[in-house]
Amino acid sequence: MGKIIFIDVDGTLINYACQLPDSARSAIRQARANGHRVYICTGRSEAEIYDYIWEIGLDGMIGGNGSYVKDGGQVVMWQHITLEQCRHIVDWLHGRGLEFYLEANSGLYASEHFEEKGAPVIQKYMGRKGQDSGDISIRAIFPLMIFGETNLYRDDLSKVSFILGSYQDHLDSILEFPDLQAGTWGGQGETALFGDLSVKNIDKGHAVDVLLKHLGASIEDTFAFGDAKVDIPMLKKCAVGIAVASGGDEIKAAADYVTGSVDDDGIYNAFKHFHLI
Repeated sequence: MGKIIFIDVDGTLINYACQLPDSARSAIRQARANGHRVYICTGRSEAEIYDYIWEIGLDGMIGGNGSYVKDGGQVVMWQHITLEQCRHIVDWLHGRGLEFYLEANSGLYASEHFEEKGAPVIQKYMGRKGQDSGDISIRAIFPLMIFGETNLYRDDLSKVSFILGSYQDHLDSILEFPDLQAGTWGGQGETALFGDLSVKNIDKGHAVDVLLKHLGASIEDTFAFGDAKVDIPMLKKCAVGIAVASGGDEIKAAADYVTGSVDDDGIYNAFKHFHLI
């Protein structure tokens, strides 16, 4: 068995305008032709892995920031939010007037006004990542998002993301949902734009362990690529941790190597540097 490579999606494999560089596509295909395995390791659910990503050629995925592991067509692990927990989340968010979307493997389900309220927040998020957002819409960023779903109580969720009215919403979510993991994204500390709720006691590093056990593979043969704080457990778990130059200071400090950003052929150049291609 060759090396096993884990690559975060947003900000690492693709940029924040959802553009995939030809160089990254070429690098992954060459690496797999050389006998290496490549898995994406992302906060996204399977419903958010669109055809242009699968068409690169991948061996599987880790999704939901570590709650879902799939090798080829086989689901190896899936820890999901229960129906009772989902009902509690939806009712609490509605009660606070916060817009949200439910992240399930079957699809992304938007709350009643998420399309309208989410657009300027997503645009701000992209701007912070150095990406010109223009007047990009929610439908452009989430092309398969489902709008107008009347029943938002579901039993197949990996995660729920919600627009923060203020940082206090996140702090209150920690107290409201002690049975779940409360986090934020889109900024550090009080600059965060979104809160999220997911299964407790999971992370990308744990999911790497689960997949390696399934494969009968060694941690010594692993590489991990990421750009954000949530990727740090994966970088620390793997033998070689690689951060992209556009990533945060924390992940670059935790990395063994820093490569270029998405738009500067970071994946391709790192694959060359480590003789994966």
